Amino acid sequence: MTTSKPTDTEQYLRELAKLRRVRDRIDRQYSQPLDVEALARGVHMSAGHLSRQFRLAYGESPYSYLMTRRIERAMALLRRGDLSVTDVCFEVGCSSLGTFSTRFTELVGISPSTYRRQQAQATEGMPSCVSKQITRPIRNREAPVPEPSLE
Repeated sequence: MTTSKPTDTEQYLRELAKLRRVRDRIDRQYSQPLDVEALARGVHMSAGHLSRQFRLAYGESPYSYLMTRRIERAMALLRRGDLSVTDVCFEVGCSSLGTFSTRFTELVGISPSTYRRQQAQATEGMPSCVSKQITRPIRNREAPVPEPSLE
């Protein structure tokens, strides 16, 4: 009896399917306590292998992707204006207000409290599909850095 070894393409497609399952799980369960080890166990990979392959496939680590999802949701909740920054932090699954605020500021360019003040009414009356597109956070610490004033 001969057993056929999977081709490189078949192996790649199987691994890509696992990575999509991880990404989909993050999208669905962003507010739950998730860590790379648990995500890796769910697709029968080591945490290191998952992190490397996820970064190759999606351009960022699973943790970074998770935090981006959390910040996107936090932006929507802050725009509503009816929750405090602390409430929003815990609502989106973050357990540390400091980490949440730091990551929010890195991605959005301003602190969560400043964003809440500025944006609470900014998208009122705007279709949700438009407001989602224009308020999406910038990934990988690409928020514009204000130029120093020479005045």
